[in-house]
Amino acid sequence: MTDLVLVRHGETVWHAENRYAGVSDVELTPRGHEQAAELAGWAAGAGLTAVWASTLSRAVITATAAAGRAGCALRTDPRLRELDFGQGEGLTSAEMRARFPEARAAFEADPAAHPLPGGENPAAAADRFVAALRDIAEDIAGDPAGDPAGRMLVVAHTTAIRLALCRLIGVPLGEYRRLFPRLDNCALTELRLREGGRAALLQYNSPIGAVR
Repeated sequence: MTDLVLVRHGETVWHAENRYAGVSDVELTPRGHEQAAELAGWAAGAGLTAVWASTLSRAVITATAAAGRAGCALRTDPRLRELDFGQGEGLTSAEMRARFPEARAAFEADPAAHPLPGGENPAAAADRFVAALRDIAEDIAGDPAGDPAGRMLVVAHTTAIRLALCRLIGVPLGEYRRLFPRLDNCALTELRLREGGRAALLQYNSPIGAVR
């Protein structure tokens, strides 16, 4: 049994206008750095056995202080990165509706069946993200020095996390925007992975400090 605390990185410079960052390497704002420090304070007493992050800098920077306070080496995995939003990278929803209205409307109706033009297939993204989570859990469980009932922090990205949640708890991927309409920066979402691939959602989008 392994508990994974999934956290969206801190606020970025595109956050205020809600621009789609995807694989673009966008910097944290001063508030984003403050959120990372708050996450590190939580991590110090959270009983973490490992800290992982996406390879995108906004996730690495957010996770670095948390790993230090938890006494863990930070490890990264490119499979934890955000979706590539193709032609939607750097745009707001309104700008997409102006540039490719039909494609944006199809995306809003079913984002899993109709990714943004040139964007990554959401099913493939869910598969690689979930595979990374399972490998992370098995790596700790199979390590003689690890704790098979460990609790690990994974710092990643909003859409990838929501798609992975759908995949793990058996919800259609096309429902991720409706069922999980928001994921705040550095809020806590916790999953319990059990042998046989079963998963339970313990908490979702909880403010730091709400649950230890």
